[in-house]
Amino acid sequence: MIIVTGGAGFIGSNIVKTLNEEGYEEILIVDDLGTGEKFKNLIGLKYFDYRHKDDFLRDIEEGLYDGANIDAVFHEGACSDTMEYDCNFMMETNYEYSKTLLHFCLDRRIPFLYASSASTYGSGKNGFIEGDQCEDALNIYAFSKLAFDRYVRQMLPEAKSQVVGLKYFNVYGPQEHHKGKMASIVYQLYNQMKMNGYVKLFKGIDGYADGEQLRDFVYVKDLVKVNLWFWKNSAPSGIYNCGTGKAHTFKAVAETIIAHFNKGRIEYIDFPEVLKGKYQNYTQADLAKLEAAGYDGGFYSLEDAVREYCEFLDAGGYFTR
Repeated sequence: MIIVTGGAGFIGSNIVKTLNEEGYEEILIVDDLGTGEKFKNLIGLKYFDYRHKDDFLRDIEEGLYDGANIDAVFHEGACSDTMEYDCNFMMETNYEYSKTLLHFCLDRRIPFLYASSASTYGSGKNGFIEGDQCEDALNIYAFSKLAFDRYVRQMLPEAKSQVVGLKYFNVYGPQEHHKGKMASIVYQLYNQMKMNGYVKLFKGIDGYADGEQLRDFVYVKDLVKVNLWFWKNSAPSGIYNCGTGKAHTFKAVAETIIAHFNKGRIEYIDFPEVLKGKYQNYTQADLAKLEAAGYDGGFYSLEDAVREYCEFLDAGGYFTR
């Protein structure tokens, strides 16, 4: 059995889909479907059971999975809303829950692979190398992820089974509809083009020209590939960057989407006051540690990935069985 928390979400559902394509169907999906349309992400997947995240936690604490044959836990579940200001909720959801799963896996020697975030580098002024020298947090979401990374580092020296954290950079791709305002810029701009015939980008700030802020945009298929590579190859435990290693401007993303529609323009809007001081103007993964671990699977180019994703959205935007 493979357990995927956040399995109805964006990255989790992509992990499940790829596992399905490789013949795995004995998958337990753990999530919280809420009141929206996240359930639609499950329709095209094959799995043997679904558990609400709170029920699953209670099952663990009551020992219901003791003795179960669990091949791996992919922990993708989290509150990823960077505008959430309830610190206690964020820490309970992203930190305490993750600690419980980590110890469940360590005690049973189950491979544990989890989602960290490039938000743990703060503004990025100190670079993007895994470790205290570069890490910071601009909001409580980032801090909750950073706190767990630091907790994991304390556990690693004594760990007898694989523990891998992947610091995801700016992820985009299929099955992110439910994320709303937290969906990727690719998804947002695609829908703006479809509805309005033009896209909106922030004006420049902190020395950056209009639309010239830079991010390491990474296709969700690449993230899945890295996750499965670590698990299948029993690759070294640790916390690793997971991005392409190449930063692109928001303008470049917008131009690729405009090219897909073969029409459109960019309108620049004022930078929101609420984001000032809490916004990463530049991110670019340092891949030295990932490559040293042996990963050589490469990454999609921005143009190819955005084009493929736009075609997927054209076709309906959900996986099918």
